[in-house]
Amino acid sequence: MARMLLQEATPEVYRGYMRIAALIQHGPLPRPTQELIKIRASQLNGCAFCVDHHTRDFRALGEPEERVHHLTVWRESPLYTEPERAALAYTEAVTRRELVDDELWETLRKHYPDDRELGDLAALVSLINALNLFSVPLELRPPVRD
Repeated sequence: MARMLLQEATPEVYRGYMRIAALIQHGPLPRPTQELIKIRASQLNGCAFCVDHHTRDFRALGEPEERVHHLTVWRESPLYTEPERAALAYTEAVTRRELVDDELWETLRKHYPDDRELGDLAALVSLINALNLFSVPLELRPPVRD
């Protein structure tokens, strides 16, 4: 059982996070890319609850199972587009608190030339990391399924 549920402890704050998530979800960044970002950051942060949730969302989009399985080795896998690779590289750098150098930024800009789309991508990486920083210490766990 979780130590605390944010939506019960501070519903206004939780709703604020969910409003931001909804704005991004309905923006120009492709939904599969959004879910890949959420899954990869959650993997790196050790958030089983979020990995479970976003993996299910990714599959619900009709994405092949192999793309989920290959995500931890995305650099070696042929299953991701160049824009997805740029998004994943940025996600990993930010999640690991590494420098986002000019080369990575220019690659992102090349694949996401629209400011809104790139802004949503940057915001999403920050948002999923923030949500992971709630979920992990609050010990949210995915449900056990048969």
